[in-house]
Amino acid sequence: MVATVRPMWVRQLPNAFSIARLLAVPVLFVLAGQGRETAFGWLLIAALLTDIADGYIARTFSLQSRLGAILDSTADSLILVVALYGTWVFHRDVITEHPWIFAGAILLWLTSDAVALWRYRRLTSFHTYLSKVVTNVLGLFVGWLFVFGFEPWLLYLGLGLSMLASLEELAIMRVLPEWQADVPGLWWALRNRRDVGTPK
Repeated sequence: MVATVRPMWVRQLPNAFSIARLLAVPVLFVLAGQGRETAFGWLLIAALLTDIADGYIARTFSLQSRLGAILDSTADSLILVVALYGTWVFHRDVITEHPWIFAGAILLWLTSDAVALWRYRRLTSFHTYLSKVVTNVLGLFVGWLFVFGFEPWLLYLGLGLSMLASLEELAIMRVLPEWQADVPGLWWALRNRRDVGTPK
């Protein structure tokens, strides 16, 4: 069977989207600092949409790579930080009126990242099914917040799922001794732990 040769621009699209998100981060910080909520909101929504797009393209055209996984995870983490900052600047009451669920989700997320850096010397790039659901739900919450206003059930659903996703990642790191990209979930890690090694 002859392997499909894809044009260079197609092969680079997922990484280009991840790099675009990385470049958007300082711009978003500046917009938040200047109090430009409309511009901040739409740029953040565009960045969140590229996260969905790069994953879809990479999976559809089998363009996953070690570099792409690292770029995507780094961009996701930074976009999450700037989204929290923007929420604090423009919708502070959302955080101050729901401190415990924000604190729980952030603490578990930071713990997961810290354990990954200690165990693998890099952030995880598991991209579990649950984490993809979290990305979509939180992206919907943030987009809705900046365009239409606060929707409590989206907040609780997104942050609740985020805490579950962080706990799953911690469990996966306990199972997998070496860094591995694109781990569908804990069930997969348990089933494949004897055969899993670092991708070449």
